[in-house]
Amino acid sequence: MTVHHPVPAVLRAAGTALILDLSGPGLPVVLHWGADPGELGETDQLLLGLRPSWPVASVDAPVQLRLVPQQVDGWVGRPGIAGHRDGVPPHLHLAPTEPVTLTEPAARTGPAGDGGRLVARARDEAAGLAVATEVEMDRYGVVRLRHEITNEGPGVFVLDSAALLLPVGEQAGEVLDFTGRWAREREPQRRPLAHGLTARESRRGRTGHDATGLFLVGEPGFGFRHGQVWAAHAGWSGNHVHYAELLPEHRPVLGAGELLAPGEIRLAAGDTHRTPWAYFAWSGEGKDGLSDRLHRHLRARPTHPRTPRPVMLNTWEAVYFDHRLDRLTELAERAARVGVERFVLDDGWFLGRRDDSAGLGDWTVDPAVWPDGLHPLVERVRALGMEFGLWVEPEMVNPDSDLARAHPDWFLAAPGRAAPNARNQQVLDLANPEAYAHIAERLHALVDEYGIGYLKWDHNRDLLEAAHAGTAGVHAQTLAVYRLLDELRERHPGLEIESCSSGGARIDYGILERTDRIWASDTNDPVERQRIQRYTGLFVPPELTGSHVGAATAHTTGRTSPLPIRLATALFGHAGIEWDITACSEEELERLTAWVRLHKRLRPLLHGGRVVRADHPDPSALLHGVVAEDGRHAVFGLFQLVSSMSSVAGRIRVPGLDPAFTYTVTVCQEFQAASAHPSTAVPWIAAGSVRVSGAALATIGLAAPLLDPEQCLVLELRAE
Repeated sequence: MTVHHPVPAVLRAAGTALILDLSGPGLPVVLHWGADPGELGETDQLLLGLRPSWPVASVDAPVQLRLVPQQVDGWVGRPGIAGHRDGVPPHLHLAPTEPVTLTEPAARTGPAGDGGRLVARARDEAAGLAVATEVEMDRYGVVRLRHEITNEGPGVFVLDSAALLLPVGEQAGEVLDFTGRWAREREPQRRPLAHGLTARESRRGRTGHDATGLFLVGEPGFGFRHGQVWAAHAGWSGNHVHYAELLPEHRPVLGAGELLAPGEIRLAAGDTHRTPWAYFAWSGEGKDGLSDRLHRHLRARPTHPRTPRPVMLNTWEAVYFDHRLDRLTELAERAARVGVERFVLDDGWFLGRRDDSAGLGDWTVDPAVWPDGLHPLVERVRALGMEFGLWVEPEMVNPDSDLARAHPDWFLAAPGRAAPNARNQQVLDLANPEAYAHIAERLHALVDEYGIGYLKWDHNRDLLEAAHAGTAGVHAQTLAVYRLLDELRERHPGLEIESCSSGGARIDYGILERTDRIWASDTNDPVERQRIQRYTGLFVPPELTGSHVGAATAHTTGRTSPLPIRLATALFGHAGIEWDITACSEEELERLTAWVRLHKRLRPLLHGGRVVRADHPDPSALLHGVVAEDGRHAVFGLFQLVSSMSSVAGRIRVPGLDPAFTYTVTVCQEFQAASAHPSTAVPWIAAGSVRVSGAALATIGLAAPLLDPEQCLVLELRAE
């Protein structure tokens, strides 16, 4: 049934708008996504004014982007939905089956709005497919989309792909995405937006160290604080794709979604497949505008942590596999002394686990190391006023383990053939009901026995040759992991879970629906961490991003860094310690104690304010901070990563403040170097503070000291 609608549908909020033409025939056409134009005036005239011309030497009609692009509309880019029935791919002719469902205030056409939701339902009778596309915009202007695809025909329909995409403005001329590796995640790469397909595909079975996180297109030269930017994110922890496509017949589009292996989704008659959500955000104020929207979106979730994020100590880099009760008790006592609130016992506590070659899968406390179980340590940790947390890696198994010897058939692999080992591990097929039940029982038992409040959930390898029940297994494995996390949280209210994946290899909105923290990287080298946290923070707010003070010499890079920059780097996140502080000097312990005290004082600001990054003119340094929602309180850090080419430091221009306020600016002494070159002396710093307007701080700035490499300056600002 063809449905006609007299006006466009408008979802609008926080200065952004998504406008769809519902007049038909066919599925809704996306007319605009970007800046909110305000009052639309005569809507019939708007529809007339936005209708494009016919493309030269192509179909005899305008090529318009529908919610599900189809070749019948002249679309020759990536299809919206592709698949086949018995090897015959249908050319979809989806027609609406009912009027588009609009949830108020989405139907309003005035300049104000709080977002809204619409559902477009369509069917292709000949192909035997029905599709429902959900479109939501929250009150911060973040849009998310997903498809629900039902096989209404005879036999099996094999789904090959299902993309979610929106158009971007013709102003877009550059692509920014991110790559990376272990201990160096989210490295930016920038290039012109060219005709054709610019795609990032991941077949790692997890999000990946090289995952882009956000895929951005924008006006040429866009920065943190200027330029229009459009971004997409696939909210899925398995294989995925992000892409931009520019065709001669149409303006650019941005897409994201799950990347399916051949035969992975087979829909029997009556079966339905629901795609993961794909998220989209637009900003007219550069990358910081995107962050502001996406951080607010996550903070508005019902599952977002509402209590102060505990300062934690994780034992990994303090003791590695050397688990001894006396040593760990002493570490816990030192942790409590400096103000730690959560103590997490990392890898090495379970059966046969003396190194990383054995034991994974045998989730029983090793009596050879812990003859009384973990109870003596847990009781001491709690007596010291700290919460107890535990490291687990439930999705993996060492071939050298009792579980692997008993159940080699539980591997996520083709029958009779193990997948390649990685980090001495195989993957457990959690879509296998018996394997799932075994792991779930062990996790529930551990949480119950020890009253565990926090699980550091690790995932240390890619899923190679993943096969379940004779077909591709990444999709089923990802859903099983989600189900296990959901079940744990339901059965143990208050349990918090960290998503760690050999560092930052599983950071996406799918896993964040079920976890309370991500581990951005396995490196605690502050120079590396500055860039990693800068770009992870584009789509994950600080309170969800674990950031720890490590030892002076980073175990991942071998770089030795002074304590102030290590402390300051960890300040701007969910702070913790990853260091054998039993070997610290009294001076180091005093500085740690002062840092923990400062973090707790600043925690409401750091974990609730707007993240601001300066487009700093000196490439050797980074400037970023957090500004309170009311603009009256802020903290900023200037981080000198390498030596500057200048012999005199430039001014610090502080963006994001209220220009009408006057701020008192002081230096946080907790991060001052033990000694400084005389040339770094600056009068206002010597005076202790200075009072300057927000407008002057943003446009003129303050004199800065000439910092040596790996030094920093942390400023606190308060408005009068």
